Amino acid sequence: MADEDRNIRDDEYQSAAEGKTVSRRDFLKMAGVAGAAVGLAGGLGGLVAACGDDEEPATTTAGAETTTTAGAETTTTAAGETTTTASAGAEMGREVKIGFVTPLTGGIASFGVPDQYCADRAKEAIGDGIVCGDNKKHPVTIVVRDSQSDTNRAAQVTGDLITQDNCDIIVTASTPDTVCPVADQAEALQTPCLSNDCPWQAYVATRAAGDMNATFKWTYHTFWGLEDVVANFVDMWSQVTTNNKVGCVWSNDADGQAWKEGWASAYEAAGITAVIPGDFQLQTEDFTSQIAQFKAEGCELGLGIFIPPDFTNFWKQAAQQGWRPKLASFGKALLFPESVESVGEVGNGLTTEVWWTPTHPFTSPLTGETCQEFADEYSRRHNDAQWTQPLLHFIIFEWAVDVLKRTSDVDDKEAIMAAVKTTKMDTIGGHIDFSAPVEAGPPWTPGPRHVHENVYKTPQVGGQWRTGTKYPYELTIVSTAAVPPELGIKVADKVQPLS
Repeated sequence: MADEDRNIRDDEYQSAAEGKTVSRRDFLKMAGVAGAAVGLAGGLGGLVAACGDDEEPATTTAGAETTTTAGAETTTTAAGETTTTASAGAEMGREVKIGFVTPLTGGIASFGVPDQYCADRAKEAIGDGIVCGDNKKHPVTIVVRDSQSDTNRAAQVTGDLITQDNCDIIVTASTPDTVCPVADQAEALQTPCLSNDCPWQAYVATRAAGDMNATFKWTYHTFWGLEDVVANFVDMWSQVTTNNKVGCVWSNDADGQAWKEGWASAYEAAGITAVIPGDFQLQTEDFTSQIAQFKAEGCELGLGIFIPPDFTNFWKQAAQQGWRPKLASFGKALLFPESVESVGEVGNGLTTEVWWTPTHPFTSPLTGETCQEFADEYSRRHNDAQWTQPLLHFIIFEWAVDVLKRTSDVDDKEAIMAAVKTTKMDTIGGHIDFSAPVEAGPPWTPGPRHVHENVYKTPQVGGQWRTGTKYPYELTIVSTAAVPPELGIKVADKVQPLS
């Protein structure tokens, strides 16, 4: 493998991996507007990608100070919190390895921006080891690999983590383009895999040729579903007077097809008329035909899903060509402030799905921090960078540590899976409980619940980007239609129409 690929030292990688603030020009370079290819997750199935990649793994380094007092070992992190991780005098066990696959570069690199931070914080909290269910203290290494936003490479590096690095657990996040091939590879190689940040319908259907009743042995997942998107988007649209005509733009990839299918039965129930041109291919540069159709049909609502560079092209062209809906709700790309900044003033008022904010009322079991404290520490370490929703990815490390603490034999993958299947814990993303009965569908009910044998849903709300006070654009929660009130997530304001 070439040295430049092995070391990944270019500026774009450093911006993504270290979570630095990215200029609009650098963001567009990093996201690959000029031609970075993102493969389709669909069709991978149980494919075992060829191994043998000789890339040197990136491993986290302990940045914590460890002390032993009164028979217990504690770890003090850079943020100042203290966590107890092991009992003094516990017999030492072998090293446990957690492999982490993330898109640090390429078209969906925005999802991976905080991931090195998440891995580093996990290592700090773990310190020099954790006591597992075998009552032995095991040192833990986290091996980070870049998928480069490519599904084939995601599968390949997962295979390397399992067969070459001998990782005991694989963790991953960042859209179906990452999660599905990683999970498929882990399933094929019979290795426990914990994942986040992929709509659960895409997680199941993409891997099982559309069979929503399919289940998996080695791979488990936490995230929301399309029923949550529909509930929040329809609620946001109801707050603005429109003609209820929505122009829909669906990408021809796993995410786009899952969203398209999820919305198919929702329009009529919501009293919405949908205008749906043909699906577009990733890295499309010209959306003139779609925009012209929306203008001709008089669509006053916009709906769709994009990777960040495609959204930039689409929304700038919509403004230039005179299509200005009263409200527009786009998934995936609008998770990130830099995506809104990339289109300038016409980004003000755009709405999107929201799966995590610093104001969410949850606490990390690994660091003891609230969501606000976890986000503040991210900003402190990265030159006052704005928080970003993929900080939720920390949930996969909390989950992995919880599983290991309950695993009776780390050398037995079946024992690890027994602990996975009985997970019941509070996380930085809310409560998850795989021991709860599965609430079958369709139709599936919005809100956190054990919706599939391999999936427990985390909460999703609706948000609107508005001109900020500290940053150019800041996200305001404007809908909690898909979460129960007792969860404690608060609406900050009503939706405002696009200016």
